[in-house]
Amino acid sequence: MKRLLPFSLLLHVMVVGIVPAKASDVLSKDDSLTCREVVEQIKQHVTCSWNEGKTVDTFKAGNPDEKVTGIVTTMFATMDVLREAVKQNCNFIIAHEPLFYNHLDETDFQKNDPVYLEKLKYINDHHLVVWRFHDHWHRTSPDGIYVGMVRKLGWAKYRKGDSYMVFEFPETTLKDLAEHLKQKFPQGVIRVVGDPGMKLTGVALAVGAPGADRQRQLLNRDDVQVVITGEAREWETPEYALDATQQGRSKAFIMMGHVLSEQAGMDYCAEWLGGFISGLPIKFIPNKQPYWTPQ
Repeated sequence: MKRLLPFSLLLHVMVVGIVPAKASDVLSKDDSLTCREVVEQIKQHVTCSWNEGKTVDTFKAGNPDEKVTGIVTTMFATMDVLREAVKQNCNFIIAHEPLFYNHLDETDFQKNDPVYLEKLKYINDHHLVVWRFHDHWHRTSPDGIYVGMVRKLGWAKYRKGDSYMVFEFPETTLKDLAEHLKQKFPQGVIRVVGDPGMKLTGVALAVGAPGADRQRQLLNRDDVQVVITGEAREWETPEYALDATQQGRSKAFIMMGHVLSEQAGMDYCAEWLGGFISGLPIKFIPNKQPYWTPQ
């Protein structure tokens, strides 16, 4: 017959912290993860191979070995986002876009810049860690940004085949499409090139800043009348679309702004992370529209 430990001895075991191995196994380990360990889990769950040598998906500021108190996903780790993360006791910020105003987050030329220095000081003073999740979030299948945007727009049933970029709608007008976008993104400044009354069925979504070559490639498809993008140089695709319109072609171009065209994908990222990271708060903090227009 197995003897039970006396209560006093059991209490002593509990006080000094001697815990049987099997008991410790049932404790959640995610609440003691480091930022680096979270990234390692991300690497295991994307569907693409991880390109260590040529990627911007790296730590941008802070100590990667900090214990994670909470995770924030966002488009840009702006000052407002950093402050809100601190308020919500989340020290690990996963941002889709650069932290320090250029694609590679190069800082040598900014060493004496007061804006850069204050932002870096805030991060360090509050023990925040910022990591960028751009390349592999796009490369995983399906592209995480597009998944989030298609869900936000409610366009899943209009996808053409397996594509998350090309859609086929019942016939509508360019004006109605633009108004639909404004309803979905009321805080945005949506700019449209093309005839408001133009009839259309084919729409291509090219989020962010894919460049003129990609935008024109999509616009030139026979099954696409409108390309919706984040941003473009005004003297490139917008002028091309304008000439096409003035030639009588059924082509149009819509710019939503970089943030709005991708932000729902980082909202989805928080949900995706929750599928394999437990025991930690994971929150999405949206970026506010940076521009305003005088009335």
